[in-house]
Amino acid sequence: MVTSALKPVAHLLLIGGLIYLVLLLYVYLNQSNMIYMPDVPSRQVGTSPQAIGLSYEDVELVTKDGIKLQAWYLPATQARGTLLFLHGNAGNISHRLDSLQLFHNLGLNTLIFDYRGYGNSAGKPDEAGIYQDAETAWQYLTEVRGIPPGEILLFGRSFGGAVAAYLAELHPALGLILESTFTSVPDMAAALYPWLPVRSLTKAHYDTRSRLASIEIPVLVIHSPDDEIIPYDHGRTLFELAGEPKRFLQLQGDHNYGFMKSLEAYRAGWDEFIEACNRYSNRSRPSPEDVDREGKVSTPIDLAPIDRGRVESEPIDSGAIYSR
Repeated sequence: MVTSALKPVAHLLLIGGLIYLVLLLYVYLNQSNMIYMPDVPSRQVGTSPQAIGLSYEDVELVTKDGIKLQAWYLPATQARGTLLFLHGNAGNISHRLDSLQLFHNLGLNTLIFDYRGYGNSAGKPDEAGIYQDAETAWQYLTEVRGIPPGEILLFGRSFGGAVAAYLAELHPALGLILESTFTSVPDMAAALYPWLPVRSLTKAHYDTRSRLASIEIPVLVIHSPDDEIIPYDHGRTLFELAGEPKRFLQLQGDHNYGFMKSLEAYRAGWDEFIEACNRYSNRSRPSPEDVDREGKVSTPIDLAPIDRGRVESEPIDSGAIYSR
């Protein structure tokens, strides 16, 4: 029997246990709203590239399960490659005009699209569906526009990095850029809620970490020590796990605007990586002189990675995850 002296303690423990169970139930049932934030700052597509003087095509993508997605394709003059832009977990394509201008200035064709449930795209977001959305965008570039896979750069910012890594594991793209990206959703949840068994509760995984070992294209990891949303050590871990060739670009500034704080150096880092990817891609293809009559490569091909082992470490100038 519980003595009268212990009854208050037992009562407090019971209340604490009930509160803990309610929190567990809340996190489990509400996790979708904590990952997908299409209404922050707004779901409305309020502008277009035309507002900043960029030509573009308004494209409708249709996934295998019949979901219609809005996308913009922005052509560049004498393009150096084509960028498939996987944005963060908040807002929509109209909130990325500053980035679209930057990539246009770098000489990249760009395809950016809204995931299901974002902007003017139909449907409701979930992990399997968003992967399907990304695959649909890839097929649009390769099959509809006829762009060779080896000319496509996969770029994911924050949440979008996990989606870009998914594509990079499946397709021989020109390169992969992970900017301010987490290692996985369970890792992020454990950091945010260390007092909850969130690894057992998470339904979405977006496991960037596990995909890197099988990705065989050049990788650029970009992160800032000042990132207040995705810890810097996530970026460092992804870089360490990535195979060669790889580079690390250290930003200054917060999660959403670190790339704008030192724009010129950020642009230079991109420019160097694009050039390095194209050099690496050309080295990977044997010339006619290197192939004998039986189709075998007779001369070794220089597959030296991009600055092997070198880390580009010079600074270039809630519970919910919000990213641009």
